[in-house]
Amino acid sequence: MKISKSFKIYIHIFAIFFFAQQLLSDVSYSKNIVVHKEPIEIKELKFQDFNLNEVDLTEKKGNIMILNFWATWCVPCKKEMPSLDELSKNYPEILVYPINLEKPNQDKTRKFFTDLKISKLNIYFDPKFSLVKSFKMRGVPTSILIDKNGKEFARVIGEVNFLDESFINFLKKYL
Repeated sequence: MKISKSFKIYIHIFAIFFFAQQLLSDVSYSKNIVVHKEPIEIKELKFQDFNLNEVDLTEKKGNIMILNFWATWCVPCKKEMPSLDELSKNYPEILVYPINLEKPNQDKTRKFFTDLKISKLNIYFDPKFSLVKSFKMRGVPTSILIDKNGKEFARVIGEVNFLDESFINFLKKYL
């Protein structure tokens, strides 16, 4: 069976278009996000602030919250942190808590934020890894998205651009 030259060209164009769409879709935030069918109850939401005082958000309701777990040695964390800072500046109704997962070191974490020109966000710690255990996390960066009722409605596993328009539109559904 002979295949015409124009049919071959058509198939090649279709293949290029199909693979280009696949490549473009891979840059979307959606490959990293897990949205829960039903929001998950959070039993306890305690960690420490920069001065190692306890922060308890267990009963905090009324705002969307993002708990972003990061480390100073994490390259993807460095890449996403500036967009998280901008998100916090542009959407003050979304409360952002970047939680460092290393042994608390104020100088090291402050330098990390200073080097990246992070101005809006505060630094938090989870020195006993209690949140890591309760959220059954596997790596950093991981961001837990909490709805206005204090329940986890989604999580981002890996790096994301928090300013991605589709991600912003996704969050706006929960505002």
